[in-house]
Amino acid sequence: MTQFPKRLKLATLGLTALALAGTAVAAEPKTEARTAVFQNLMDCKGKTEAAERLACYDAAVASLDVAEKKGDIVVVDRDQARAARKQAFGFSMPSLAMFERGEKPEDLDRVTSNVTKAYQGGDRKWVVELEDGAVWAQNDSEILARAPKPGSKAEIRKASMGYFMNLDGQRAVRARRVK
Repeated sequence: MTQFPKRLKLATLGLTALALAGTAVAAEPKTEARTAVFQNLMDCKGKTEAAERLACYDAAVASLDVAEKKGDIVVVDRDQARAARKQAFGFSMPSLAMFERGEKPEDLDRVTSNVTKAYQGGDRKWVVELEDGAVWAQNDSEILARAPKPGSKAEIRKASMGYFMNLDGQRAVRARRVK
C-alpha cells in the first residue's frame, strides 16, 4: 500500500475545502440587475437642471408605463411577492429570489389550506388538491383513519427531508408537491 506524504494529504484536504466553498458560493443567487427601462428612470435623479430633470422623468415614466402595459416588466408589491412565495411552497425554484429584495422575507415553513378534491391513486396513496390550486401526493404508505374530503383542513409543513401533510388533524403523512 502506498503511503502519501503529509504535505500531499494537506494539499488535497485544502483543495477539497476550496472546491466545496466555491460550490457554496456559486449556489448563492445572483442579484438581478435593474431593467433598462427602470434604470433610465433612476438615472434622471442625476440631472442638475430642473427642466432637463423633469423632461427626463416624463420620458422615463412614459416608457415605464408602456413597458408595463406590454408586459415587458411587471411591478410587484411586497404582498404580491409573499403570495407568490406561498403559492410556490413545496417547489424548489431559485428564480423566486427576485421577490426577496429589501427586507428579509419571513421563513415560510408551513401552509394551511382547505381541500377541494381528494382521491386515492392506484397505489392507495392520497392525492389532495387545495384551494390555491396546489396538488400534493402522499409519499409514504401510512393509512389515514378518516378519508379527506372537500372542506377538510390541510396543513403542509417542511420536514428535515421533504414535507409532512396533516389532514383534519390526523397523524401526518409524508408528501410531495406535484402541481
